[in-house]
Amino acid sequence: MNRLERLINLVAALLAAERPLSADELRVRVPGYADDKATFRRAFERDKETLRDLGVPVAVEPVPGTDPPVDGYRVLKEAYYLPDPHLDDDELAALHLAATTVRVDVGSGNGVEALWKLGGEVAEAGPVPTVAALPGTALLAPLFGAISARRTVSFGYRGRERSLDPHRLSFRNGHWYLAARDRVPGEDRSYRLDRIETAVTAGEPGSAGPSPTATHATLPSPWELGSEEPVTARLLVDAEQAGWAEGHVGPEAVADRRDDGSVVLAFPVTNRDAFRSFVLGFLDHAELLGPPELRADMVAWLEAMCPA
Repeated sequence: MNRLERLINLVAALLAAERPLSADELRVRVPGYADDKATFRRAFERDKETLRDLGVPVAVEPVPGTDPPVDGYRVLKEAYYLPDPHLDDDELAALHLAATTVRVDVGSGNGVEALWKLGGEVAEAGPVPTVAALPGTALLAPLFGAISARRTVSFGYRGRERSLDPHRLSFRNGHWYLAARDRVPGEDRSYRLDRIETAVTAGEPGSAGPSPTATHATLPSPWELGSEEPVTARLLVDAEQAGWAEGHVGPEAVADRRDDGSVVLAFPVTNRDAFRSFVLGFLDHAELLGPPELRADMVAWLEAMCPA
């Protein structure tokens, strides 16, 4: 039995455990470990660290009824599985497209695994050709998880320990940025991930404050970082995503506020690849109204990615 198969069996045993299991119990239940206790202990410790590096929340708790107390291990389902986002067919199709056409170069692959858990799995026939490849960093996974679970984060940045409420991750001009509220001055700021000086420490779920409904970006938007002929896009965003969209492009881009809470945004585009990625992120919460040539370009791109 190879190590990958043993790790899969270990995850299955930890998820199925109704109570914490001791190391000795796991040695019996999980195939692939050596009979020698010292050899088993070394392999088990390596496996635990590997699972944690992959984002599997292996909890350590006392085994009930042991005296003296014995450490036990399990993976709580509510901590491991993502909550059902109740995506409809159109949203799943867009998520599948994003998962199969954009590659983030992160060694652990946690970003892609998160998309798979949401339903963006690759088809059996294999993925469509990658149309975008983004450089990655090991910090993406813990920060993505902290944003999803509304956890505070702390890390060293420019010689000072920062305590932050993280809001969103974005990729601009070749670098990843974290938008967050710094708790000490109480200000919203942007942090470049390659300038973070220490490991990221996350707080308890729900410990971070709510994201702002509008935080105008101070950095150039990706769709503005191109040399193509400028065109003014008109994007209709529904009420559920209107606040976030307005904060991302700036209130000056609002061309119309509709009675149902939706907004029409008008803003210049000089990089159509980046613009298409931005629109795709809204799934079915946005519609590109015009101009006609930009809408036709978007339709043609989507049809090329999802041939009949």
